[in-house]
Amino acid sequence: MARRVARAVAVLVAILVVGTLGYAVVEGWPLLDALYMTVITIATVGYREVRPLSDAGRILTIGLILAGVGGLGYSFGTIVEFMVEGHLRTLVEGRRMQKRIAELSGHYIVVGIGRVGSVVARSLAEEGVPFVVVDSCEECKAAAEEAGWLFVHGDATSEEVLRQAGVERARGLVAAVDTDADNLFIVLTARTLNPNLFIVARSTSIASESKILKSGADRVITPNVIGGRRMAAMLTRPVVADYLDVVMHGDALEYRLDAMRVRPGSELDGKTIAEAQIRDRTGAFVLAVRSGDRINANPGAQTRFSAGDEVIALGTREQLAALEKLV
Repeated sequence: MARRVARAVAVLVAILVVGTLGYAVVEGWPLLDALYMTVITIATVGYREVRPLSDAGRILTIGLILAGVGGLGYSFGTIVEFMVEGHLRTLVEGRRMQKRIAELSGHYIVVGIGRVGSVVARSLAEEGVPFVVVDSCEECKAAAEEAGWLFVHGDATSEEVLRQAGVERARGLVAAVDTDADNLFIVLTARTLNPNLFIVARSTSIASESKILKSGADRVITPNVIGGRRMAAMLTRPVVADYLDVVMHGDALEYRLDAMRVRPGSELDGKTIAEAQIRDRTGAFVLAVRSGDRINANPGAQTRFSAGDEVIALGTREQLAALEKLV
C-alpha cells in the first residue's frame, strides 16, 4: 500500500512539472506564473487565466484538465484508502516498535516462531524476559502482534534484519526456523555480528548438529530426539517422568531449575555448602556446582564455593531469589 501512495504522489508531481514546463515553453511565461496556472487548472477552481492563451496553450490546458482530474482523483483516493484501512496506523505502530527494540539491551532473539519457536517465545514471555521475535511470514507477524511480542518482519539470514532485532546488544539467540541450512546461516551471521552472543539452534537431524556447532552455535537441540527420549522415559520410568512434570510444570507448586554465579566477596565465596546453610536459609536444593569446565553433579556438604563458580539449584521462585541474594 505504501508503494501505491508513493506512486500516487509521483503522478501528481509529474503533472505539476509537465504543466509548469509546458506553459513556460509554449507561452513563454515565468515559472511562477506557469506553476500557478497549472495548479488552478488541475484543481478546476474556475479562476481565469493568468494571461491570454494561444491556441497551443489552450490545447495544453485541456490536456492538463483531463490529466489533472484523473490524477487528483487517483492520488486523493489512494491516500484516503491508506488512512481509512489503517495503513497509517500500522506505519506509526511499526516505528514505535522499532523504537522499543532500539531501547533493548541484554535481551533475547527468537528467530522463527513456528511449532518450536512459538513455544520458546511463550516461555520467555511467561518468565518476563525481554525478547524480540523475527520471522518472514505474514501469519507469524499477525500472531506476534496479537500476543504483544516485539516483532521484526524479515529474513533473519540478512544482517540488516538481525541488526533491526538488536543482535549486537542481545544476550542470546534461538535459531528455530524449519531448515538446518537456514539455521546454520543464521547462526553464522549472528556470531559474526556479536561474538559474545549465546546461541541455541534447532536441528532436524543428528547429522546436522556438528555442522551447526561449527558455524558458531553454543548448543544444538534436535526436538525429535529429545521427544523420543522423553517418551522412552515415560515408558520405562513413568513415576520419575510424572514427578519431573509436577515439580517443573505443576500448577499448584512450580519448581524451577536455575544457575547463578558466585561473586567475589558474597556470602557463599569461600564457604562450604554446610557452612552456608543454604537449605535452611533459602529452602533451595543445590544440585550441582560448576567450576570452570568441571561439573560436580553431586556436591556434598563439604563442597566449597569459590568466586566464579556456577551454582545449579532447584526451588520455587522465592527460594531461588533468596539463594541469589547469597550468591
